[in-house]
Amino acid sequence: MAETHVLFVEDDDVIREATQLALERDGFRVTAMPDGLSGLDAFRAQRPDIALLDVMLPGMDGVSLCRRIRDESTVPVIMLSARADSIDVVLGLEAGADDYVTKPFDGSVLMARIRAVLRRFGHAGGADERGDGAADGGGLLAFGDLEVDTEGMEVRKDGTPVALTPTEMRLLLEFSSAPGTVLSRDKLLERVWDYGWGGDTRVVDVHVQRLRAKIGQDRIETVRGFGYKLKG
Repeated sequence: MAETHVLFVEDDDVIREATQLALERDGFRVTAMPDGLSGLDAFRAQRPDIALLDVMLPGMDGVSLCRRIRDESTVPVIMLSARADSIDVVLGLEAGADDYVTKPFDGSVLMARIRAVLRRFGHAGGADERGDGAADGGGLLAFGDLEVDTEGMEVRKDGTPVALTPTEMRLLLEFSSAPGTVLSRDKLLERVWDYGWGGDTRVVDVHVQRLRAKIGQDRIETVRGFGYKLKG
């Protein structure tokens, strides 16, 4: 992790300084900014490996900042929210965030989330590494007008390339490895988000919505009470 550069945008001086120290002790290089506008400038100038964004920021809020970052990059984004039940959590995920952590947060939880995100972004097609057979066939998979290249990590719809974030790509690989099979939200949290513990299933639901918007609304079916499946 010594080379990993974290952009941390937080307006609370105490939280920003304490978290920066904790991240640096864990071997991360940190650029800390107090507001959304300076955070966007720092992102554009330094191109960090991951961004941690507080939802409530002066100048430009964290959701807007996330959306601006996502317009320019697929860099992983984790939102920091003061309330787990806040609509801001969903808005942040819809804006393109990959995960969120609720404040006040335990330092070990934040580090675990950061490492989990970095692992899957370093291995966008990392289903092979689990040894469970997901996406292990390689080559080109076709589902109607949708083509998934599991080796080149490319997706096309009607022959047109579809831009997916690494999280969306991993989610699609899980579905395409078992078309017609229902995958529960908990199973997707475990496989895609590396959660070895219970997580918020809203993360899955919002990412499925984002994926549907890109590959076709009717391609992924909701099986009420169980989860989701890819139509074969």
